[in-house]
Amino acid sequence: MKIKTPSRIHITLIDLNGSLGRIDGGVGLALEEPFVEIVAEECDEVVVEGKCLNLDRFKTVAKSLADRFGKGIRINVLSDYKAHVGLGSGTQISLAVATAFNELYDLGFSVRELAYLVGRGGTSGIGVAAFEFGGFIVDGGHSKKEKPEFLPSSASKAKPAPVIVRRDFPNWDIVIAIPELTGFYGVREVNLFKEVCPIPLEEVRELCHIILMKLLPAVVEEDLDEFGEAVWNIQHLGFKKAEVDRYGNIIRDAMSCIEETKAVGMSSTGPAIYAITDSNAKRIAGDLESYFNERGLGCETLVTKARNSGAEIRSQI
Repeated sequence: MKIKTPSRIHITLIDLNGSLGRIDGGVGLALEEPFVEIVAEECDEVVVEGKCLNLDRFKTVAKSLADRFGKGIRINVLSDYKAHVGLGSGTQISLAVATAFNELYDLGFSVRELAYLVGRGGTSGIGVAAFEFGGFIVDGGHSKKEKPEFLPSSASKAKPAPVIVRRDFPNWDIVIAIPELTGFYGVREVNLFKEVCPIPLEEVRELCHIILMKLLPAVVEEDLDEFGEAVWNIQHLGFKKAEVDRYGNIIRDAMSCIEETKAVGMSSTGPAIYAITDSNAKRIAGDLESYFNERGLGCETLVTKARNSGAEIRSQI
């Protein structure tokens, strides 16, 4: 069996104020590249092999599920991508492995049930929905009855948030730039939530206004200019502003150096930057590489598209 997942851009969390009784909420979209791809087969024990960046993560998830289900598995990792850069590798690795168990042994779990089992989707539902459906996604966050505290997914035991909008994303080019900066994860990410939450209500209201009356219509009408203005404004509001500010000026100045489009932002807690354009994608990638190189930092770039379908699962290799 072969499983290939998308990656994802996380544009923003929506409500980290919680005065209406719900918190979190997210906006994002699935990407064709980078991706996780594995081949899996039944086995009496747990065997994980392949040349990849996150072999220990694959092994940890596989062993945990093997203990839970009383089943072994052999996994050959064909492709993965960097962890803790803002592109959601943890969720995609976890769901790929969980889906392999589910399909090989006909366990009957839904994607959302698997996500809960492997502890993903407890804050943002974008990664889980990207695996399920692909496309452009808005999720509705969590009731404070279920999740009373502001916490990242890594520290939350809540179920994946419900999807309230799912649309095909336009056929625009998407530049991804991953500079050699240390992302915010683990204790640093938990501390970020503790330090800045709750976000002032007026900023949450402004963000909701932008999402509902500018970002969403721009996706439906395929209006890149309007979409870009919305994305740019989001970088300067609420929790997203706090995420970007954690890197000092280097990420914000990098985004400002792109002249071809305003659809530039930092994905999740970074440091990955995305730029969405209908022209000059290679030049934008080169400009971002040069920006970081001039500051003594390496930077990987790629040009991809949105993925408007979920993970690819094939029983025959």
